[in-house]
Amino acid sequence: MVDNNQNPLAKHFRQPSIYIKLPSGGKYWAEGSVELPLNGELPVYPMTTKDELTLRTPDALMSGQGVVSVIQSCCPNVKNAWDAPSIDMDTLLIAIRIASYGHDMDVDSLCVKCQEPNRFTIDLRSALDSIIPPDYNTPLQVGELRIKLKPQEYTETSKANAMGYEEQRMVANITESTLDAEEKARAIAAQMNKLIDMTTDLLAKSTAYIALTEGDVVSDQNFIKEFYANAPSTVIRTIQEKIGQMATDAAIKPYQVKCTSCETEYSMSVDFDYASFFDAGF
Repeated sequence: MVDNNQNPLAKHFRQPSIYIKLPSGGKYWAEGSVELPLNGELPVYPMTTKDELTLRTPDALMSGQGVVSVIQSCCPNVKNAWDAPSIDMDTLLIAIRIASYGHDMDVDSLCVKCQEPNRFTIDLRSALDSIIPPDYNTPLQVGELRIKLKPQEYTETSKANAMGYEEQRMVANITESTLDAEEKARAIAAQMNKLIDMTTDLLAKSTAYIALTEGDVVSDQNFIKEFYANAPSTVIRTIQEKIGQMATDAAIKPYQVKCTSCETEYSMSVDFDYASFFDAGF
């Protein structure tokens, strides 16, 4: 008997194009945020027209909602992409692009020597293979403290990017305003205090715990944030440098290319602005 409720076109709906393993191995995700198959490989589907339009909506990109919606659409095993640890984001998005448009991507670049524009075709599969998760297992020794770091969740990364952009815009507006020098100084100081508070908050969100020599382990986020707000600047710089180095280690590695005009060889980084990265659609 024919099921009249079954769409006869259902077998032509999109199917998984590739399967990926998350760099995190599923660690650092909140419970229920991702469902890992037994083999650890997530199916990745091509984008729909709705997904492509979502990634062309500035407000959705700025808030992070667009990226979250597309990941959950193309990776059904991801139930809440806001909880995705930062070390998994590049892998998820590269996989979605490969599933949607294939593994080749054209990238424009100016030669570092002659400034001649070049267009290179890169294989995004090599980008996937180059992503290596940082070592979050070994605590950072800072004086007498052992600081265990962890990747930020996408919700925190997105919030920080939006807040940082807004604060920089406000400082620029204050600088260009008609306020007198004293009023400008007060306004800029207030904005800088907000940036400092945001920085300590992000450092706390990137810290799993701080272990003391006496054996005590502090994992309370409020205590950790208070410590960072009152710690010597050398401690903060050490942690920021470590986080920066870990981000560099986990980033997509530059491609080695040769200028078609002067044949100079140079390193080319891939622009990972989401709107341009997925600009292969209509």
